[in-house]
Amino acid sequence: MMTKVDGHALRNACGKFLTGVTVVTAQGKDGNQVGFTANSFSSVSLEPPMVLICVGKNITSYDQILSADGFAVHVLSVDQKDLSTHFAKKGGDKFKDLVKATGLYAAPILSDCSAVFECRTANQIDAGDHTILLGEVEQLTSQEPAKEPLGFFQGKYTSIGIEA
Repeated sequence: MMTKVDGHALRNACGKFLTGVTVVTAQGKDGNQVGFTANSFSSVSLEPPMVLICVGKNITSYDQILSADGFAVHVLSVDQKDLSTHFAKKGGDKFKDLVKATGLYAAPILSDCSAVFECRTANQIDAGDHTILLGEVEQLTSQEPAKEPLGFFQGKYTSIGIEA
């Protein structure tokens, strides 16, 4: 007999997997710029170049993100923890006082990120309390030499202690 996995236990167990930290930005069909912090990010395919993010159905920008023609994924470095916590907060104008550029599909582009993936929304897949958003990477920027990445482990920010 199988027992049902408790959501809290699942979250706790998944927290033992070290992830990177990203900020996802887009401009919704309503013209509003939106963004949120995400650690559910992965490469999917090299040909065509594709990545995925998971968008929680409970975030305030859910409808705007899913209505956008494209989005940008910003990989954060260890010195960008404040940017991550800023975009993790609910509500408010997250772009006020932030210097940014405009990328493909009018997605706001944040400065000094380790890498930025500018994507065309290729597919959306319903997945329980999230939607998996597949993006075809149409433009890519990456800093060299690499900066030390911002990590997330067991509910806390961490770093891996490399020297760039």
